[in-house]
Amino acid sequence: MFRFSVFIFLMSVSVFARAQNKPNIVLIMADDMGYSDIGAYGGEVRTPNLDRLAKEGIRYRQFYNAARCCPTRASLLTGLYPHQAGMGWMAAADLGTGPAYQDNLNNECVTIAEVLKTAGYHTYMTGKWHVTNERKIDGEVTDNWPRQRGFDRYFGIIPGGANYFTPMIYSDNRRYKAPDNFYLTNAISDTSVRFLKEHFSKEGRDPFFMYVAYTAPHWPLHAFKATIDKYREAYKKGWDAIRADRFKRQKEIGLFAAGTISTPRDATVPPWDRLTEKEKEEMSMRMAIYAAQIDIMDEGIGKIVQTLKENNALDNTLIFFLSDNGACAEFISSGKSKAVDGTEETFESYRLPWANVSSTPFQQYKHFTHEGGIATPLIVHWPEGIAPGLNNRFVSDYGHITDIMATCVAVSGARYPSVFHGHDIHPMEGKSLLPHFSGRSNNRGKIYWEHEANIALRDGKWKLVAKTPEDASFSIDSLQLYDMTADPTETNNLGSRDPERVKAMYTDWEQWAHKIGAFPLDTREYGARMQAYRRNINGRFDDNLGGWNIHCAEDMKGSITVDDKSRITGKRSAFISVQQAAAKPAALSMLWPFKAQEGERFRLRLKARSDKDTRFFVRLESTGPGAHRIVDQELNIKSDTKSFEFTSAAIPRNGMYRVGLYFGTAASGSQLWIDDVELIAVNE
Repeated sequence: MFRFSVFIFLMSVSVFARAQNKPNIVLIMADDMGYSDIGAYGGEVRTPNLDRLAKEGIRYRQFYNAARCCPTRASLLTGLYPHQAGMGWMAAADLGTGPAYQDNLNNECVTIAEVLKTAGYHTYMTGKWHVTNERKIDGEVTDNWPRQRGFDRYFGIIPGGANYFTPMIYSDNRRYKAPDNFYLTNAISDTSVRFLKEHFSKEGRDPFFMYVAYTAPHWPLHAFKATIDKYREAYKKGWDAIRADRFKRQKEIGLFAAGTISTPRDATVPPWDRLTEKEKEEMSMRMAIYAAQIDIMDEGIGKIVQTLKENNALDNTLIFFLSDNGACAEFISSGKSKAVDGTEETFESYRLPWANVSSTPFQQYKHFTHEGGIATPLIVHWPEGIAPGLNNRFVSDYGHITDIMATCVAVSGARYPSVFHGHDIHPMEGKSLLPHFSGRSNNRGKIYWEHEANIALRDGKWKLVAKTPEDASFSIDSLQLYDMTADPTETNNLGSRDPERVKAMYTDWEQWAHKIGAFPLDTREYGARMQAYRRNINGRFDDNLGGWNIHCAEDMKGSITVDDKSRITGKRSAFISVQQAAAKPAALSMLWPFKAQEGERFRLRLKARSDKDTRFFVRLESTGPGAHRIVDQELNIKSDTKSFEFTSAAIPRNGMYRVGLYFGTAASGSQLWIDDVELIAVNE
């Protein structure tokens, strides 16, 4: 052992002597991919390019993400815990419980791109952003898009998911529909290659940072038939056999010790042999499409690597590959077609039984902080920066998503700022992985988690973890304690044997949670959070028209836009131009849908003005067939600003309702401004 350590040290000295130039950095992230899916981590999916990077680089046995897409991406980009970057939950909603849950990347953090640009790096991004509030995306508020957060060039999707064949595409700050014969994974790969080729052509040997954020294999299950057909027979073996095969290979390649115990099949998953033949056909097809998505991604990664090689840049390019969370057990089923065939008319997920396979040998999934939710493969490839004697070896130290920023800062020579663009910046939370590249430890220390009241703390070999069901309160009685050295799959809860350690670790976690703003813990299900957010109307138009549904009939000559000339109260107001009125008020409208319960009452407020005497309608009404109007008022307005307030009758039944502003019969040639629209629940 001593001789090997000396050999590694001497080789590392030689390696770093050769890596005198700043390395290029390529950070590749898969989406919703489980720990065991790729070949280098025991999977049967054909990933020759990733497997080659692992063979020529190093792999981590224990590397952690933040359990969900948005928190992980915020943490990866900033080197902070998600809450510190403003992404304590998801980009879908500002929960209104403090800056940790604004769910929009804040100004108290910096991205890797922003930091590396100060060290002379060119910065490029392709793929999924997902750290901008979705209402702002809808309103095309670009202040927190990739170009505004340090990237010189960008191509991909700003929201969190999309149809692979027909998404809305974002190129720099432009948004447009995808062209014909489009497939998102290939577009991400091909654009990455194009950015690289243009960099080498125009910038020569200047260093670059490229972030490639694939959406594969996130739902929906979309792939090409030829690739799907490669896997159709393989998964007819069923999830029990595939899971067993994966765990066997994981032991054979040294990912786990021979005596490691796998968690049992998820209790909610039936044995494969109890399925009907029809069920087996459908479920094997789901996994075949999922595998095809990974296969296509790997092919694209091969193109990126080949481009680096052709430009003599591969040896001094630091490549990371990892996933944003554990396997996804979410049940998704929508789209025009319910066929499971991978075509654009479908919108399906591969379901919990296969997620249980992807998590092999762990328990739990995306959302949760047991290993199945937070463990990611991490492959690191850097011929000029990793000691050759370490090639194809595993790193036994654990690491965390925040460590990527720290590593990029260390290898680039950049300085992580304490102040950036006039804002105080949180100190980095990660530790550089650089010592691992020469066979040494970085003494990682404590790592913390909180997502939807699923919590964890890793401290050396010890891990404290708890799962909290939706709509249930977090309970310290749910805390579990594991020795991750002896029990890396969390099969032997030691909490009852060592209650003092549990108590001390929870106190430690609680202090951290208060420090980063995690409280109050929120366990509401996704829809409940979203509906609460819908009641917070974008009525001052800070997010432009984000969240509003705008309608203009064919027989109507008019438009609804945003005026930023401070016409009423705030900087922005809705501007309605009526060139020629129509026969019906609904011909030009702006609608704000929300969910309401029987018996609820609401107060509706707004301010309005016009350049001439005119009128419009304000309604609070149910949606769908047989619409019921709770408020129906015709307002007459003039050139002076006027405030209006209405209190509704009780909501007659549970369902979807909307605030509707109808301008179709306003005076032809009139211009109107609307501001300060509020919807307030009345508790009487």
